Amino acid sequence: MSLLIYGCAFILDLILGDPPHWPHPIRWIGTAISRTEKLIRRLSHRESGLYIGGGILWIVIVALSGGVTWGVLQVASAVHPWVGVVVTVWLAYTTLAGRCLADCANVVYRAQEQGDLEESRRQLSYIVGRDTRNLDDTQISRAVVETVAENTVDGVIAPMFYLFLGGVPLAMAYKAINTLDSMVGYRNEKYRALGYVSAKMDDLANWLPARLSWLLFALAAWLLRYDARGALLIGWRDRYQHKSPNCAWSEAAVAGALGIQLGGANDYFGQRVEKPWIGDHHRLIERDDIQRTIRLMYLVSILALLVYIGVCWIVGIGQS
Repeated sequence: MSLLIYGCAFILDLILGDPPHWPHPIRWIGTAISRTEKLIRRLSHRESGLYIGGGILWIVIVALSGGVTWGVLQVASAVHPWVGVVVTVWLAYTTLAGRCLADCANVVYRAQEQGDLEESRRQLSYIVGRDTRNLDDTQISRAVVETVAENTVDGVIAPMFYLFLGGVPLAMAYKAINTLDSMVGYRNEKYRALGYVSAKMDDLANWLPARLSWLLFALAAWLLRYDARGALLIGWRDRYQHKSPNCAWSEAAVAGALGIQLGGANDYFGQRVEKPWIGDHHRLIERDDIQRTIRLMYLVSILALLVYIGVCWIVGIGQS
């Protein structure tokens, strides 16, 4: 039954995505993080206190996210079994972000196609951390490809992994870990101490899904008749060409599959950050690489779902 429920959640994400005005647990988690951060900063004024406060922030948010989700499911099931099923499907669906990722990338792509450079920069600024004000068309395309490649892991592969491993509460706990990293897990002066625990725990949570993404992207590249050999070889060669121990696995696989280079210098919060290049420069990156990466992302998501279902079926998890 659980496998069917999670499959329905996956299909629901493909159909609906993330309607902006619908209630969404991840937005509630974000609000809880912001309010807890403000409280910690009022109480902690030294760097050592912020390190401790960051650990407390992580424990509180992750525990509440998983615990509240578990409680909601228990109450829903107590009302009626089918109410429990509906709530489970809905909560599972909210942990997945494949359609939302594709929609955000396509908004930038359409602005590029219309020749509206300013609008494409503005839309890009909503989905990346780098400064977008001075990016040209090629740099915009590169940023979108990198974002889709990287977020395929924490938007689809990883939450599905934890969904099948421990149900909706564990998947929601993972989303809390990921949201904490995206909000406070920076290495700048403001968040270096407060976000230290969040950044490290996100690295740990994504360790296995990121490495799985390398293999899945290579398989997807073969099925789509891209360069599967390049995805495997470049994915392995450049797997550590990133400050994160996880991000380069998927980005390098996509770079190898498409024969392009990702990475390079970018501006963050007014500072130039030199990143290693990922992939080989066989050709210039182009707008259509955004669409190729989206196709890879969707196929990788389907492959991940099939792998998880297959493993669970073999070991007898989630069939009751």
